[in-house]
Amino acid sequence: MKPHILFYNPQSSTSRKPVLPLSLLAVGAVLEGKYEYSIADGNLEDNPLEHLDNRIQQMGSNPVLAVTVMPGPQLQQAVPLCQELKRRYPHLIIVWGGYFPTQHWDVALRSDFVDFVVRGHGEMVFLALLGELELGGQNFASIPGLAYKDEAGLPVSNMLAPIPRPHQLPPFNLDRVPVARYLRHTFLGTRTLGYHSSYGCPFFCNFCAVVNMVNGKWYPQTAGQVADVIHQYVARWNVNAVEFYDNNFFVHQERVAEFSERIMDLRLAWWGEGRIDTMLKFNDQTWQLMRDAGLKMVFLGAESGSAETLKRMDKGGTLTPEKTLEMARIMKQWGIVPEMSFVMGNPPDADRDLVETMEFIRKVKQVNPATEIIMYLYTPVPLAGDLYDEAQAEGFAFPQTLEEWIAPAWLNFSQRRSSQMPWIKPTLQQRIYDFERVINAYYPTSTDIKLTSLRRRLLRAVSSWRYHTRFYHFPLELRVVHKLIAYQRPETSGF
Repeated sequence: MKPHILFYNPQSSTSRKPVLPLSLLAVGAVLEGKYEYSIADGNLEDNPLEHLDNRIQQMGSNPVLAVTVMPGPQLQQAVPLCQELKRRYPHLIIVWGGYFPTQHWDVALRSDFVDFVVRGHGEMVFLALLGELELGGQNFASIPGLAYKDEAGLPVSNMLAPIPRPHQLPPFNLDRVPVARYLRHTFLGTRTLGYHSSYGCPFFCNFCAVVNMVNGKWYPQTAGQVADVIHQYVARWNVNAVEFYDNNFFVHQERVAEFSERIMDLRLAWWGEGRIDTMLKFNDQTWQLMRDAGLKMVFLGAESGSAETLKRMDKGGTLTPEKTLEMARIMKQWGIVPEMSFVMGNPPDADRDLVETMEFIRKVKQVNPATEIIMYLYTPVPLAGDLYDEAQAEGFAFPQTLEEWIAPAWLNFSQRRSSQMPWIKPTLQQRIYDFERVINAYYPTSTDIKLTSLRRRLLRAVSSWRYHTRFYHFPLELRVVHKLIAYQRPETSGF
């Protein structure tokens, strides 16, 4: 008998911000006409456990619960929820996929409630798993990308599967989800929706979780396919802004230019993630096309103000601090906001790394004051080069159980705000928070749609003396102002 599949997207943030579950729509698209499936979203349900319980009761004798799991809030919800559902329905097959189980498949399978892990991009892997379950489940070892428990109950993993080519995959069936409930009011527009148009990234930054999944591969949909989806967004849901969640939307200049031409008539605002050294090669015609097509902001990994640290991140061959400053200048010229991320507190000398990067951020702001600054603490990625090796040498180790992973300290780690790293001293972490509070007051983020121009001027006035004297320590007055005005930390759009 064919299994019936219930996909579940756990709550992705404390605010339950609804973001279209594109990964589940992608897997579901290859099941159309082959298996019955439905999608549930914890960001839309007040009581996810009872909602899933009711759905499972209606699924017949072969239910499969497929859960996408990111580190952080999704993992925190997925663990107790799946544990309880397995207790209520011992025959329920639970499959995990996504970033967390791809990296930590053995930890997930050591639990008593996760039966299978789909590693990497899961469309064809999950389809093959369903076919094997339908046959009685005797040959899991033949499915690339699948991790499972052997006859002794021990976790084993097959090699990763080839990455699917998005341009060859079927389109999402958007009628499977209530799209209207995912429309959000953002700094981009009043009816903002997300999309994912490519898989992977052709670079090997060793702090990035994507590297282990794709090994330098990047496969996109065509510009025409992407533009057709966006035209559908506008026609069906009156969308006026789009967030592209690609790991790197701007890899191929000709594709970006063609896409910009194809959506020029829609008068949208849009956002995506790119790479500085790649976009520096774009010509003026492409920059003009992107601007005229509504590109408002690009998320860029500047990562560090130290050329030495960039090399250790495997970014130094093509990215330098000087190139970051040049990108800030170019984007100012075209009126497109750079949203630059910086990874703070890198080993082996976290204090020196912090000082260099704070000073460099000030240089970026001098070149282009509109630049958004996103600051993270360095968090190791398994088996990812020199930084990970140095982290292990300092005594760092990942948790070995799911219960440890959802403890508060490791939840903060997943959100890159943790003090779990042995080389991060509390005083250093406080220095980062203090600097962040000062710079976010002196340069309030443009993504905060609730912040009036009067409040922006007030924040700048109150923080001015600290910013100019570089006295960031213990900004008590800014904490008070923050309680009154509640200005937000810049955030990557859509995440």
